[in-house]
Amino acid sequence: MYGLFGKMKAQPGKRDELLDIMLKSADDLRDFDGCYLYVISIAPDDPDGIWIFETWRDQEAHRGSLALESVQAVIAVARPLIAGFSDRVEFTPLGGKGLESYQ
Repeated sequence: MYGLFGKMKAQPGKRDELLDIMLKSADDLRDFDGCYLYVISIAPDDPDGIWIFETWRDQEAHRGSLALESVQAVIAVARPLIAGFSDRVEFTPLGGKGLESYQ
């Protein structure tokens, strides 16, 4: 498996608008084979931050998702609302509640 965790920073005052776009993107991935988890979160003390937690079958599935027309359309709409990215971590998920163990 392949995982990503990172922070997206919205332009000041644009987090709610960006969240709507990101949550729609998460819905679009529900039926994408190879996407196990795609979770959008916020922290109450960070008015512009959005945290994204992703778990994929493998890195190729993640790359494949980025080639989807629907994902490219979301990126195009979201790009002007994004101020930057930080705290990106790639990892190997091993299992746990909500995620089967894969050896």
